[in-house]
Amino acid sequence: MLDERSREKSVFLAKWFIFFIGLLIMSFGIVLMIRADLGSAPWDVFHIGLFIQLGLTIGTWSIIVGFFILAISSIILKKLPSIGAFLNMLMVGAFIDLYLLLPFLHTPLSFVGKLLMLIAGVLVIGIGIGIYISSRCGAGPRDSLMIALTEVAGWKVQHIRLAMELIVLCLGWLLGGPVFIGTILFSLSIGAIVGWTLPACQRTTDTILNKIQHKNNKVTIQI
Repeated sequence: MLDERSREKSVFLAKWFIFFIGLLIMSFGIVLMIRADLGSAPWDVFHIGLFIQLGLTIGTWSIIVGFFILAISSIILKKLPSIGAFLNMLMVGAFIDLYLLLPFLHTPLSFVGKLLMLIAGVLVIGIGIGIYISSRCGAGPRDSLMIALTEVAGWKVQHIRLAMELIVLCLGWLLGGPVFIGTILFSLSIGAIVGWTLPACQRTTDTILNKIQHKNNKVTIQI
């Protein structure tokens, strides 16, 4: 019984470690896009717009908006959000603000430098999303709302997601958020990038978790 619990604990800790690594990477990609100053992802356009108009920090607005999104999702689904969604909301906002404080992470002077930083940011976001989702520790606030609206409205997931992205993008633009080629690049490419990174990350994560479980099994047999 103790050996079974030990295996479960090891896998549990590994899953949450992978989850947090994914959030760290994804948040870094978000900040790369912000620093590139060529337009941000729709939700970040909204967060930056709120920051411009009302102060606080971009990360703080990410947390506040995420809190309200989780509250709406909970009301629609009539159940509390998962711990993964809650931690996603808190940690991504905190990581964004921490990365923005790094003195060496500044906007390049040339357009080529900005473009390279932008492309790197989109790719890093896609990798981070693939890693954190592969842990199966819970979807983020925006994905939770998308799932809730899909269940209630009965619309296709892509239609719900597109409507959400367009609404927050328009709101962010009206608030003064940065809408430019980076916004278009992200919107057109992130689906394809995650479509490649998620299966690759899932295979890697499953292999790591299986190895941890197998290692513990070998230890049990030797004992």
